[in-house]
Amino acid sequence: MKDLLRFNKISLYAIAFVYLFYSCKQQEELVRNDANGAALGTTYNLIYFSEAPLDLQSQIDSVFAVMNHSLSTYIPESDISKINRGDSTLIVDKMFQEVFQLSKEVHKETKGYFDPTVGTLVNAWGFGPGKQIQLDSAKVDSLLNYVGFNKVQLSKENTILKDDPSIYFDFNAIAKGYAIDRLAKMMDANGITNYLLEVGGELVARGINPIKNKTWVVGIDDPQVVEGRELKLIIKLQNKAMASSGNYRKFRVDEKTGKKYVHTINPITGYTKNGTTLGVTVLANSCAEADAYATSFMAMELKEVKMLLKNIKTLEAYIIYLDNNGETQEFMTAGFKELVVK
Repeated sequence: MKDLLRFNKISLYAIAFVYLFYSCKQQEELVRNDANGAALGTTYNLIYFSEAPLDLQSQIDSVFAVMNHSLSTYIPESDISKINRGDSTLIVDKMFQEVFQLSKEVHKETKGYFDPTVGTLVNAWGFGPGKQIQLDSAKVDSLLNYVGFNKVQLSKENTILKDDPSIYFDFNAIAKGYAIDRLAKMMDANGITNYLLEVGGELVARGINPIKNKTWVVGIDDPQVVEGRELKLIIKLQNKAMASSGNYRKFRVDEKTGKKYVHTINPITGYTKNGTTLGVTVLANSCAEADAYATSFMAMELKEVKMLLKNIKTLEAYIIYLDNNGETQEFMTAGFKELVVK
C-alpha cells in the first residue's frame, strides 16, 4: 500500500512537471500582436497573443465601422443621426438595441443621472456636433423638456419612439466602452484568450500577460496633473473592464468671459457640473457598464455614489475628490483596494 501511494505521488509530480513544462513552452511560443490607430474620435491600442502571428486589422476596422454607422452623432448618415433628425421608421441594429437597453438600466440605477437624451444640452453647452448657443436659466429650463430617457422607447419592431421629435440622443458616454466590448467579443471568437484592449483610455483585460506570466497591470492618471500625464496609482486587471471619467482635460473656456465649462452635464438640472469630484475610475464586467457608471458618478454627489456601490456588487470604484476644506481625498471600494499594486 505504501509503495502504491509512493508511486501515485511520483506519478502526480511527474504529470505536474510535464504540464508545467508544456505550459511554459506554450507561453514561450505565444506571439504578441499589436494594433493601434485612430477611431471613434480617439486612439486605440490593442495587444493580443496567439500561437502564430495573427493580423486582425480588417476585423478591428469592421467593428469600428459598424459602430460609427450605428452610433456616431458626428456622421450625418449614421442611424443615430437619422433618428435625431426625426426618422421614426428606421429599424435599429443589434448594437443600437443593446446600448439602448443598457442605458435604460443604468438610467434607472442612477435615478436619472445617466441619460443619453442629454444630447440637446451637450450641443447647447458646446460639447457636441450640434450648434452651441448662449444659455441662461430660461433656455436651460426650455431644453430640459427634451431630456429624459423615460420619454423614449424601443418598439417591438426595433424602431425608436420619442415623445418629442426634437429629443436628441448622445451615446458617447457609453459607446466607447461598448466598442471595446465588441472588440473583446471579436478576440474571443478568434480563440484569443490573453489580451489587453484600450480605446481612449478605457480598457478590457482578459487572461494574463504571457510575456511576464502575470496579471495585466494598468495605470490610472492623476486628475490634478494638467500638463502631461502622471500616474496616480497602478492596479492589477484580469477579466475585467475599466473606465475613467474626469473634468481635468475635457472642458472649454468661453472666449468672451473666460469662464470654464466642464464636459460633465447634470441631466437633472441641465447645467455643467463643477463639483468636488475630480476623477472616477470604475471596474465592471463590461466596459460599457464601466463607462456609463463612471460618467454618472461625475454628476452625482459622493454620498449617492457610495450608496449605489453598496447595492451593485459587480461594480468597484476609485474616486478622487475635494473635501470641504479643499483638500484632495480618495475613496475606493474594498474590492478595488485589493487590486492596487503597492
